[in-house]
Amino acid sequence: MSETFRIPKRRSHVPAARQRVRKTLSGWGVTGELADAVTLSANELTTNAVTHCRVSCARIRITLTLDGPELVLEVSDPDRDGLPRPHDSAPDEESGRGLALVAASADSWGHRQGPYAKCVWARFTLAGKLTEKPAGARVPVPS
Repeated sequence: MSETFRIPKRRSHVPAARQRVRKTLSGWGVTGELADAVTLSANELTTNAVTHCRVSCARIRITLTLDGPELVLEVSDPDRDGLPRPHDSAPDEESGRGLALVAASADSWGHRQGPYAKCVWARFTLAGKLTEKPAGARVPVPS
């Protein structure tokens, strides 16, 4: 199952995206620490897209896909050449830790370029982490 939505490229819309991700996860039965990790990653990737996309009037696309033992978060924007670059932030810097947080929260992450957009993704393994099976989802039963 999959959920896709778009927001305008404005910082004021990041909280709404975060809430939508949290609501979708809850509807799928993804709760607790896993939901926190996915929501944190969505917040960071969406904030990066809003902050760094150089295309004016862009819309940011957020997609969550639940497929068997994996949940994939994808955040896309039309700045195909503005690829993410992790870096070490100094202790007194107020930003620059988003990708490090995603790397720490997700099982894997990366990016890909399309002809007109780029997508930054994070993958989370669900095996044994769900408390209940969402309707219609193919999710392993916790052991």
